[in-house]
Amino acid sequence: MQKALMVWGGWDGHEPKQCVDVLAPLLRAAGFDVEISDTLDAYLHSEKMQTYDLISQVYTMSSITDEQLRGLLEAIQRGTGFAGWHGGVADAFRDAIAYQFMVGGQFVAHPGNNIPYTVQITNRDDPITAGIDDFAMLSEQYYMHVDPSNEVLATTTFDATYHDWIDGVTMPVVWKRRWGQGRIFYSSLGHVAADFDVPEVREIMRRGLLWAGIS
Repeated sequence: MQKALMVWGGWDGHEPKQCVDVLAPLLRAAGFDVEISDTLDAYLHSEKMQTYDLISQVYTMSSITDEQLRGLLEAIQRGTGFAGWHGGVADAFRDAIAYQFMVGGQFVAHPGNNIPYTVQITNRDDPITAGIDDFAMLSEQYYMHVDPSNEVLATTTFDATYHDWIDGVTMPVVWKRRWGQGRIFYSSLGHVAADFDVPEVREIMRRGLLWAGIS
């Protein structure tokens, strides 16, 4: 049986525990043995970390020790998948540059806060996004600094409503990449647990988790 570790914590505004409660059953339904932790110390157990096929994290802001980060990155580099969403991955550990390098992007703004916007599927052949059409969101539209090596699957386009200098900017929303032997999946969707009530958001995240966890 494949094994997954889900780690939650940090800023409560992103409802980390509630989101894990939504997504853990999807992994279990796919045959994963899911362990849930509310501490980054889970990353310190190097032998146990080697047993996971997937690590999924929702841990906004906060900080990570050098030892915790080393345990996480070493597991991924050896082949453990890593997947997550929104600020729980891309607004975690703002001072940990090596972590940001692994993720492939960093949150910098969400102009207007919760606003209507459209997610455009840009790769309709990838199994994570196949059969999913463009869809509307009412949530935070993440403006990010992103790694050009990411394989982008979906984007969003900003307008001039809040900042005229970003009018027309196309921003990655969903991507995948590699870190050593590990698969990395990220979606900027999922500000709060209710965002996963949007069928496309839920399905993209489900597929992304499975893609990252199956080497």
